[in-house]
Amino acid sequence: MDVWKVPKERQQGWYLNLMAPNIKGKQYPWLDPSRLYCNSQALHECVEDLLQPFQNDEIDLVAGIDAMGFILGSAIAKQLEKGFLAIRKAGHLCVKTDAMNYSDYSGREKVLEVRTDAIKEGIRVLLVDQWIETGGSMEAAIKLVVRQGGIVAGIAAICIEESEGGKHILQNYKCSQCVPPHLKAEFNEHSLQSFLLFRNNPLHEEPGYQKRVCGADCHGCPSCYATFTNLMTYPTEPTENS
Repeated sequence: MDVWKVPKERQQGWYLNLMAPNIKGKQYPWLDPSRLYCNSQALHECVEDLLQPFQNDEIDLVAGIDAMGFILGSAIAKQLEKGFLAIRKAGHLCVKTDAMNYSDYSGREKVLEVRTDAIKEGIRVLLVDQWIETGGSMEAAIKLVVRQGGIVAGIAAICIEESEGGKHILQNYKCSQCVPPHLKAEFNEHSLQSFLLFRNNPLHEEPGYQKRVCGADCHGCPSCYATFTNLMTYPTEPTENS
């Protein structure tokens, strides 16, 4: 799908079709949601959709998780006319911080930090990240907010996958996400039908793609979609500065 295109008739979550599939290998996330931010209408509607459940809620501060949560978090803070707090990966803040260990989606051990002079007792914080896959980084952010005396007013992400960690977050906090219920299974399986649009787009005929499976000039036939996750050939190493 053309990154600049805005459909005249837009269904809920139409902008999710703009997200690009991983073409580099298993050491990368399975998709790149940030492509939708290039489209101003898509970004605007994404933010509006994430805020819809919190329209009547008291929110004092928006906090975004390093790094992609900074984009949506700051956009949401601007829309709400609230301040924005960056929850950073360890080693970037030169002030007094509180830290929390966690395991990311790949199983690697990491640390999140937050400055200790921003969250006051009773402040209601909306936590934002781009994506929640296993829930590790969001759980760490929740613990940091609570330990500083804050209250988690809600959690917002483009998608909260129904992993064990994702389910825990969905069951215990007020959450907002952009994925409509009828598409949830595709997201949980990491196999979006919209990815077929990229396979047939001349702008995305990178060497990592195999264009045909059925032997014809495929335009997304069921047999190809059923085996889409096996269609990718990956380079063995990530490119420099990826």
